[in-house]
Amino acid sequence: MVDERMPPPTTDVSIVIPAYNESDSLPELLGRIDEVLRAAGFSYEVWVVDDGSRDGTFAVVSEIAKTRPEIHGVALRRNFGKSAALSAGFARARGRLVVTMDADLQDDPAEIPLLLAEIAKGSDLVSGWKQDRQDGFVKNKSSKVFNWVTSLATGLRLHDFNCGLKAYRAEVIQAVRVYGEMHRFIPAMAHLQGFRVTEVRVRHHRRRHGRTKYGPNRFLNGFLDLLTLLFLNSRSTSPLHFFGRVGLFMFVVGALINGYFLGEWILGHGLRVRPLLLLGVVLLIMAVQFVSLGLVAELIVSGRHPERDYHVRSEI
Repeated sequence: MVDERMPPPTTDVSIVIPAYNESDSLPELLGRIDEVLRAAGFSYEVWVVDDGSRDGTFAVVSEIAKTRPEIHGVALRRNFGKSAALSAGFARARGRLVVTMDADLQDDPAEIPLLLAEIAKGSDLVSGWKQDRQDGFVKNKSSKVFNWVTSLATGLRLHDFNCGLKAYRAEVIQAVRVYGEMHRFIPAMAHLQGFRVTEVRVRHHRRRHGRTKYGPNRFLNGFLDLLTLLFLNSRSTSPLHFFGRVGLFMFVVGALINGYFLGEWILGHGLRVRPLLLLGVVLLIMAVQFVSLGLVAELIVSGRHPERDYHVRSEI
């Protein structure tokens, strides 16, 4: 769904770059972006989103912007994370096409025309697939597991969901909601909403400045975010269908257990507090709670505008 409140595109390409303590990399990165896009004949703008840096990143962007009007900067009040930085950039992008890339020079600006050419062939989102990854052993191996699990769970076969280098039609960034740490799943979100997603092989360079922001907490966060994505996209239009099924299953099992003990009592056998009897009672209580939760969720969903539940590709 295209948000009609968004102003029409005013340039060919918007480059959105989330940056956290990347003051050393930005001058070279912005210079190479200018060389590549001017040579390719695109008009463009760049939005560098400073995600609470402490090394003068925003001051570097401000200085460059004095002589290059296509460069823009946004400084967030603190480090909110990559998803928030991308969301801030998306809200300001005015390009017909949008490209995202990391600020650490590991993504190569020379690959941007390749991604845009794939968009021209009919794709809505093109994700980079890093070749010869210049990352550590743990990061490489964990990324392979993450990509395999995400592909299996979402039905979208990509080799590299989390590559920072991506190209989008403007409609895509207006349709997907990026928050928390959901930036890893933007291709999956677009796919589940009916957009055409592809990937292309891109070069990957070794980090030359600063240090990686990769941390072990990404394993747990990524798993929880994947569960959130799958639930919201598959059940958000009718949550009672999900909660009701779970509640019905618990009710049937609990009723069978308690029915057995009721029969024993009718036949004159004494009842004792047994673990199985307690389980039956707990399952009945939980069944009521799940159905109630589904009904409450239905009330919340029913208040949403119906156009939020689908996205139109074309109309005549």
